[in-house]
Amino acid sequence: MRSVAVVVQPGFAPFEFGLACEAFGLDRSDDGIPNFDFRIVAPDPGVVPANIGFSLNVEHGLEAARDVDILVLAPIPRAQWDHVDERVVEVVRAAHARGAWLLSVCSGAFVIAAAGVLDGKRATTHWRYADTMARMYPRIDVDPDVLYVQSDNIITSAGTAAGLDACLHLLRQELGSELANRIARRMVVAPQRDGGQAQFIASPIPIDTSLSLAPVTEWMLQNLGAELSVDRLAARAHMSPRTFARRFKADLGATPAAWLARQRLLHAQRLLEETDLGLDRIAAECGFGSAAVLRQNFARTMGLTPTAYRARFSCAADAASGSVPAVGEAIPA
Repeated sequence: MRSVAVVVQPGFAPFEFGLACEAFGLDRSDDGIPNFDFRIVAPDPGVVPANIGFSLNVEHGLEAARDVDILVLAPIPRAQWDHVDERVVEVVRAAHARGAWLLSVCSGAFVIAAAGVLDGKRATTHWRYADTMARMYPRIDVDPDVLYVQSDNIITSAGTAAGLDACLHLLRQELGSELANRIARRMVVAPQRDGGQAQFIASPIPIDTSLSLAPVTEWMLQNLGAELSVDRLAARAHMSPRTFARRFKADLGATPAAWLARQRLLHAQRLLEETDLGLDRIAAECGFGSAAVLRQNFARTMGLTPTAYRARFSCAADAASGSVPAVGEAIPA
């Protein structure tokens, strides 16, 4: 059983804290989803006040987080950004040193930053705090325009719902696409938003404004192996290419090319997990053209080769072995 600890400190944000509880703390074994050994920890166990007038009774101290596979950092108040509790910093450093996942929601990124493990890496936080983080930690490449960023085993995310996107991204890597999608369906949320999407989306609820695009995006998903140029897509939408591209980005938060690339990659993930098709066939079905192009795009985005991804997440392989490699364990290339 994989273990998860969420660190809460005085002034924590309840919604962002709840995201971690929802993602990792619920028993979903009736859906065939493995449970996590889930812990809530605090530097000083006992009553920990939230930032909106109530408190949480936390039973465990930080010692309960010293062996976990995933360490989640809940947001902390602005007043704590420049003097993060050194006890928490030490736990973060220890977790990083042993190869555990580190995941922050919103201003929880300041806790990871204080530990020094983000130096030289790309990270994000809520757009309102990004400039402050960049000034405080000039060695971190702070990107204010994305939902979440993965740098090695560290995932930082923007505010509120972006934290859930980051949790699902991590669950997808730990459990595979099929189980992550099953969790998302139970949450009644989209299975995955690309971390590269902008924090600002002109239409946050696309279903209300992209009705004219729905037939086009559905057709795109059914024809991922075809040549899907903006001109061709715009013609199907009965729009000019410029209008189509502008409407697409406003409604879906990404350019047609970026959205299509992400859908092709997700389809490749599903085929790697659920079939034994060769890489050339998968590349053709997903629109990558060749296995070499598939490998290049897959490795750049996922950080491992398609073959390594299949070795870790193949449904058939998991069923046969009954396990997946641990975080930090070598994956065959």
